[in-house]
Amino acid sequence: MIGKTLAHYEITGLLGKGGMGEVYRAHDTSLGRDVALKILPPAIADDPVRVERFRREARTVAALKHPNIVTLYSAEEAEGVQFLTMELIEGGSLTDALEPDGVLLEKFFALSIPIAQALNSAHEKGITHRDLKPANIMLDDEGRPQILDFGLAQMIEEAAEGDATILIAAELTQEGTVLGTAGYMSPEQAE
Repeated sequence: MIGKTLAHYEITGLLGKGGMGEVYRAHDTSLGRDVALKILPPAIADDPVRVERFRREARTVAALKHPNIVTLYSAEEAEGVQFLTMELIEGGSLTDALEPDGVLLEKFFALSIPIAQALNSAHEKGITHRDLKPANIMLDDEGRPQILDFGLAQMIEEAAEGDATILIAAELTQEGTVLGTAGYMSPEQAE
């Protein structure tokens, strides 16, 4: 994909790959800025469940507005390729920032408090990330954490039924299906 153009985005580099997509650095020639493009790989683009999960990720991130959650600009399709455009976070992942001997308490609080506030904001909107791990948290060039990759998120939606409000889980997950990264799951989930 590097060197190709999708719509008005010139793809300039690979930022990462995951189960739900490939993320590239791109230049938005229309607005003159660099962005991150999350592209649904062709190998899974024909799978209706994966396509719906990708679209749901876009709706999920679009529903969130918090300084420590990545900003989604758009969900698009060009030349048969579905992709999300997001803010480009300059810096590295939390994985890269963690010291082998641990983190000083001051740094721990400087990172964990904004992460917890961002998760609280998502939970207030009925959204559970379900794959929170250091690789899904980027630190911007000033060291502020940004949560990204909501590809496995679950959204609880409110629906009115008569006089009562009920909560409905927007499910694409079958019972017994394991989602997430084993090393970061709760013991109950990993079991």
